[in-house]
Amino acid sequence: MILLDYPYVSDFLIDTIVTNQFPVVATKEAKEILRDRKINWINEADAISQVKNVALMPVYTNSENSIAWIQQNLQGTRLPEMIETFKNKFKFRQLIKEAYPDYFFRSISLSDLRDTDISNFKFPFIIKPAVGFFSIAVHKVDRKEDWPDIVGKIEKQIEKTKALYPKEVVSNTEFIIEEYIRGEEYAFDCYFDQDGKPTILNVLHHVFTSEYDVSDRVYSSSKEVIERLHQPIMDFLLMVGSKIELKNFPLHIEIRETSPGKINPIEVNPMRFGGWCTTADLTWFAYGINSYEYFFSSQKPDWKKVFEGRKDKKYSLILLDNQSDVAQEDIAYFDFDAIAKDFENPLHVRKVNMDKFGVFGFLFTETSKGNEKELTEILHSDLKKYMILK
Repeated sequence: MILLDYPYVSDFLIDTIVTNQFPVVATKEAKEILRDRKINWINEADAISQVKNVALMPVYTNSENSIAWIQQNLQGTRLPEMIETFKNKFKFRQLIKEAYPDYFFRSISLSDLRDTDISNFKFPFIIKPAVGFFSIAVHKVDRKEDWPDIVGKIEKQIEKTKALYPKEVVSNTEFIIEEYIRGEEYAFDCYFDQDGKPTILNVLHHVFTSEYDVSDRVYSSSKEVIERLHQPIMDFLLMVGSKIELKNFPLHIEIRETSPGKINPIEVNPMRFGGWCTTADLTWFAYGINSYEYFFSSQKPDWKKVFEGRKDKKYSLILLDNQSDVAQEDIAYFDFDAIAKDFENPLHVRKVNMDKFGVFGFLFTETSKGNEKELTEILHSDLKKYMILK
């Protein structure tokens, strides 16, 4: 069954639900999102009963916001505990610490940040909410002298975030401090089937402008990336599966490759693929793989067939966020037509309410080998050229 919630459900996911008649829990939010569509509704009481009584019931949610519903209604099942294990970065680090025995991490509360002596910490390190989303309040700390300024930024960011997301999505009190993982960053969608075997659905390279950049501007997938990292990721998933039983369970995971073929996880997001229907939808636009259908039917990609005709292509997910000095209230609208024209093959343009969510939208693209300049330019752009001012 599927749990739907705000902030965003893509047309592609909605069409997939309608076509397959996947059962959708009839929450208030889901009924608002799917109004006037032919939906295979399951009322909340029946949904709760099924999850509690049917072993290994596959459940998918598009949004972190649904975690609150699960925690409130599905106590006594495996789901709340598994969600907490993955969403709480400190607990997850404890789960896998035997596989990474030299990795430094510790938990700390927001109220204790200013008074914490970090002199003996391993520099550089990353501080972020123990339960977090969308790179909110994530900071790299290089020197002890930078600590007071960073704490001040965190306090302001958390206060602003309280109005946007529930506490289950962004913890307002607990943080994790962990050593900075050097290497290239990647993200991937996967699931464990009913036998506990993992399947990888996509792998994307998260590109940054520098080691200080923590933005989500560009993620790119390709034959080269998927083939090179497939086995190291499978080995990692099998290790995780040996620590906690995972069956009929989807995940979105971020990692860094610390040396060729060796990976270290950054965070694991349970019961969903990439937020805002991003990475799963890109997998469809890029490779013709419907990740939602693959999860519910335990299908595995035939990568050899998928890559036929796609050997020299790169498929990217681009976050259109405001990194300029232009105030949000001064922007009349964002010129999506103009930005699409600056790309070789835009696959899909996704518009988002900037005033409500703080981003303009997302762009899905196909780029030919040798034309990566368009991705480099958008990575470094403040997008001001696409902003139409009032």
